[in-house]
Amino acid sequence: MAKIFDVAVVGAGVFGAWTALELERRGASVLLVDAYGPGNSRSSSGGESRIIRCGYGPDEIYSRWALESLSAWREFFAEIGQALFYPTGVLWLTQPDEPHARATLATFEKLGIRHEWLTAGQVRQRWPQIALEPREEAIFEPSSGGLAARRAVQAVAAEFVRRGGEFRQDQVLPPSPSGRLDQIAFASGDSLSADQFVFACGSWLGKLFPNLVAPLLFPSRQEVFFFGVPAGDRRFSPPLLPIWLRLSDETYGFPDLDGRGVKIASDHHGPPLDPDTVERLPAAEALAVARAALGRVLPALGGAPLVEARVCQYENTSNGDFLIDRHPEWMNVWLAGGGSGHGFKHGPAMGRYLTRLVLEGGEPDPRFSLATKASVQSRTVR
Repeated sequence: MAKIFDVAVVGAGVFGAWTALELERRGASVLLVDAYGPGNSRSSSGGESRIIRCGYGPDEIYSRWALESLSAWREFFAEIGQALFYPTGVLWLTQPDEPHARATLATFEKLGIRHEWLTAGQVRQRWPQIALEPREEAIFEPSSGGLAARRAVQAVAAEFVRRGGEFRQDQVLPPSPSGRLDQIAFASGDSLSADQFVFACGSWLGKLFPNLVAPLLFPSRQEVFFFGVPAGDRRFSPPLLPIWLRLSDETYGFPDLDGRGVKIASDHHGPPLDPDTVERLPAAEALAVARAALGRVLPALGGAPLVEARVCQYENTSNGDFLIDRHPEWMNVWLAGGGSGHGFKHGPAMGRYLTRLVLEGGEPDPRFSLATKASVQSRTVR
């Protein structure tokens, strides 16, 4: 007789891998499935680096989750003996009267999150390589930084397997039961049964639930560029340069991590894509925009050579809130996704949250529900 798992988790990105690990830690028998494998190059979790920061304007729930996740990531890396957190600090470049910045400061004060408000003069004194726009100042999160995304997801999945969880690389077919979902079918022809199911498969969530979820998720093409630094010049490597975010043009950047070059990208949502079939060749127009944005914040790198580029994707909800809800017809099925470009950092908090819902019952926060998602985008969470 085929084994029946307590829970099957579909999707081994950061949400799925952490959920599988937390379920395993709670004693559940768990199957983790992914079509391409943890941290694969098609996934939103497959890049070299991701920011972990606590600034979310008035959205306190995400600041709380980020703070919880930062601690969990660091504890996990210490447990497995891998240095996959970069303690660079995170610098928000912003106008002093910008509403998002003021709300972020208020949330930081309320939650006791370490931060500094820096004048233009203080920014220039600390990081003279950074150029500021007129009236621009900064919020600095000294405890935040970067995560080695691909390697971190693979480490979480490996720890899950080491603890006794089962991983399978296979393509799950769209489920279509009547009533309760009892098993999932694979493109290989096999099937497996479980008592409960968590579908945390990122940009593929709409493909598995084309009528229910596809109209509410918007996978977008996002281009990321790495520029080479001058030989022997340490000004663009940690600890001399932090991760930065500039609110005026919605760009973000990383210092030179692991010798890969200074990374820069736009947080603007790109055009829609199919994560299975898209050609991941960056566009010349996007490269020009990225080079100009880099020159505005780090003038010394305005003519730096491109050394690497990637095309990844966000999987956006209409407003940027996560999707965490039961399937409206199958009460043993949970849907989790909508990372919306800011989800990676929250993997540990998401895993714990979903584990409580799956094992203990209850209802998710209403803001995560299917009912709050729309078919037209109007992003509010940043």
